[in-house]
Amino acid sequence: MSQTGNWRAKMTRRMNRFHAWRAARASVTTAFVSQPEPKSIGSYAKGRQLNAGNFLFAGQLIEAQSVAIWDLNDVTDDFVDELQGFAWLDDLAAVGDDIARGHAQDWILLWLERYGRGSGRGWRPDLTGRRLTRWINHSSFCLSEQPEAVANAFYTSLAQQTLFLSRRWHTVPTGLPRFEALAGLIYASLSLHGMQRHVEPAVHALARACSAHIDDTGAVPSRNPEELLEIFTLLTWTAGALSDAGLMADAALVQTIDRIAPVLRTLRHSDGSLARFHGGGRGLEGRLDYALASSGNTQRPSAEPHMGFVRLSAGRTSVITDVAPPVTGEHSIDAHASTLAFELTSGRRPLIVNCGAGTNFGDDWRRAGRATPSHSTLAIEGFSSSRLGTRQLIGGRVREFLIDVPQSVRLETHTSEAVIGFVAAHNGYTPTHGLTHIRKIDLSTDGRGIVGEDTLATITSADEAQFDLMTDKVTRQGVPFRIRFHLHPDVAVEHNVEDGTVAILLKSGEVWVFEHDGSAKLSVESSVYLEKDRLKPRGCKQVVLSAAAMDYATRVRWSLAKARGTPSALRDLERDEDILT
Repeated sequence: MSQTGNWRAKMTRRMNRFHAWRAARASVTTAFVSQPEPKSIGSYAKGRQLNAGNFLFAGQLIEAQSVAIWDLNDVTDDFVDELQGFAWLDDLAAVGDDIARGHAQDWILLWLERYGRGSGRGWRPDLTGRRLTRWINHSSFCLSEQPEAVANAFYTSLAQQTLFLSRRWHTVPTGLPRFEALAGLIYASLSLHGMQRHVEPAVHALARACSAHIDDTGAVPSRNPEELLEIFTLLTWTAGALSDAGLMADAALVQTIDRIAPVLRTLRHSDGSLARFHGGGRGLEGRLDYALASSGNTQRPSAEPHMGFVRLSAGRTSVITDVAPPVTGEHSIDAHASTLAFELTSGRRPLIVNCGAGTNFGDDWRRAGRATPSHSTLAIEGFSSSRLGTRQLIGGRVREFLIDVPQSVRLETHTSEAVIGFVAAHNGYTPTHGLTHIRKIDLSTDGRGIVGEDTLATITSADEAQFDLMTDKVTRQGVPFRIRFHLHPDVAVEHNVEDGTVAILLKSGEVWVFEHDGSAKLSVESSVYLEKDRLKPRGCKQVVLSAAAMDYATRVRWSLAKARGTPSALRDLERDEDILT
């Protein structure tokens, strides 16, 4: 980060502290205009872990029974940010028993005593917006059987935090942090007596944020599906709060919701989760479907790509593929080299996945998760389709932008009575090897199988010259490459070496069989599945096809289909349990 950037960041923090101190000393008396209905969804499993004294935030676990959440020691800044945002109130409310209520009440009261006068990291606009939303959502849960003095302190703090937010929302960057700040400001201003004057300017600011960050197709610059869902959720909450208050939502807000909804439907797997690309996870269970239902938008997506992703869906099977270059510049901090990677889900069960973002497991895992080999696609050995630039210190954290991304990604979709599919190509390996990666995927219209074909080919005479140069460098043994199919940790794998097939068994009872044309060597190897709510990477398997490009065109064909005797629909009664491992 430049010296100018460091100076601005320090000034922003200093002014946040000043306005927090000022707001916390404002004389306000307020109460709810009406009793708000909870809107956010929590995790029952996470709530139980909090009850047991297991605090898992930002990839860090602290086991501290009978310790208040604000007394935890040796925690990271990201850990503290998650605490101060109070999203964990959703989890305690999901449990809803006396122990969970007691923790929520005690920890809010301690926050008021320790930070309510304007101190601490929590007085940042995005965290304040997130915190206000949770406090208001779960106010009944948190104030049940509390004395009047506690309730008054709670309402006073809500009003003071709203004042702080009205003065400081503009200092957070355009993107999710600004949406969090403005949505929290609108929600609080609508809910609290005496705060309605902040609604109109905040709504206009939110409309401007929509125009600045969401393009005409409903996409965000980062191409991160989970970021888009979080913004969409905040917008639907805001529109609902305005409607409940008898106010009309700004036209720009409504139009943005209508633009985003079809994009999220494209990014939605058959189990209701998001495709995991560009730093995003699967999303909190139920969040996507709830947000789509709340939006009132029922528009189905077209067959064309949305936010650079194409979705094939038939029967109970969904295939979502990245068919665009990753972004570069400031929005590429979390972008992955995932061009032409895909994920496949059958019913409620993910089958083919990408490894995911390793942010919570340290810089090494974060870098590894961004590389092409961590995705279900073809990668030339030792190279990614996009490259990471030099490390930079941004906001106190080491970050790397993506550089040298594919300059051309082409796509053609096709449909027949038997299959729906596409052919796509990217030139990410042309500068280094003279090779273009071409991927063809067809999904049968009954959803029982896909047929794929991966090709490395030269397109021009200049490409041929570069390819010849690279084959000389590896003693004329060709250009080695591997096609990876990362499998979800919950599937079981049986490799039949004799016939070169792999049987993939899902918990639902489905059996899928992977086959190939014999032009590559098949192996089953170890892999990892990176989830932000886990303590460490989960072990899993990957099917790998290894070969070398010897000519100006090298093709590998493969297929993945339900085994004979596997019904098209099964009653999937197996339950998934969230555990801290």
